[in-house]
Amino acid sequence: MGKKNAAGVYKIVEVVGISKTSWEDAGRKAVEVASKSLRDLRVAEVIKTDMKVENGKVTAYRTRVSLSFKYEA
Repeated sequence: MGKKNAAGVYKIVEVVGISKTSWEDAGRKAVEVASKSLRDLRVAEVIKTDMKVENGKVTAYRTRVSLSFKYEA
């Protein structure tokens, strides 16, 4: 018997994580929260990072992450 075909179809979504400490923490939170409702995540790519500024001070780090997951047939 041959190996199962690894080809498939993948969906890509974007999510934004927010952290008071770092962009890395914001990205990690985005993946962790998304993984609770999206199964079989394959790739996480950081698309954009930015900061929330209030009264001249950084109050939050935001990381936009592109996630891909496999469609189930």
